[in-house]
Amino acid sequence: MTRYAFAGDRALAVRILSYLLARGDVPAALLTSAGPGASHAGELAAMVDAPHLQGDAFRSPQGLATLRSLDLEMVVCVHFPYLVPAEALAIPSWGWLNLHPAYLPYNRGWHTATWAILDGTPAGATLHLMSEDVDAGPIVAQAQAEVLGHDTAHSLYQRLLELEYEVFTGAWPAISSGDRSSTEQDHARATMHRRADLSEALRRIEPGEVTKLRALSTSNPDEAAFFDQDGRRYRVQVRLEPDEQGA
Repeated sequence: MTRYAFAGDRALAVRILSYLLARGDVPAALLTSAGPGASHAGELAAMVDAPHLQGDAFRSPQGLATLRSLDLEMVVCVHFPYLVPAEALAIPSWGWLNLHPAYLPYNRGWHTATWAILDGTPAGATLHLMSEDVDAGPIVAQAQAEVLGHDTAHSLYQRLLELEYEVFTGAWPAISSGDRSSTEQDHARATMHRRADLSEALRRIEPGEVTKLRALSTSNPDEAAFFDQDGRRYRVQVRLEPDEQGA
């Protein structure tokens, strides 16, 4: 059986850990996020009876010693929200295997669905080995998703979550059987966005830009504003929500 630790957060991590456990692939350790932004850490911890490192404890001397003591082949990461330093990356014999909601090398970093739409770059899901550079390691498996004309960042991201699950479960049987092949990314084509890139300046629009959309957002979709693209017509309606904190 593969000797691995599982590092994860959010509902997708719960789903993938459930898949692994159903196969009998039990992790030797669990790493979860901590603090106000943590999600599903308690649910993940309840699923596994193994050493549990929370937050960035894996960076501490004690955390690093725990990982070294486990003779790991890999650490499987699913939406694990921490950068991993070189000292930790070097511990498992194969590496840290990360699941990312983008078609790498496009859209490394944050808000992958948003930037696929804004930049017109490919969208998808990728299983790759971590390196010191964010989302830049060799690709183990990936699949591309079509960006539809009516997609929002939310609708696209929901499909990417499903695609991530498909990519992981499609690749894991071979990985767990010892197939550790990977392909280097084409760094010349890479795009990268930090969390801060989705700035207030980028998000700000003037009231006049939405007046027509507001006026045409009625209860009848046939009365909505529209645009034509690639031989199809798309109708547009908006919902406005006041900022309770003010601006």
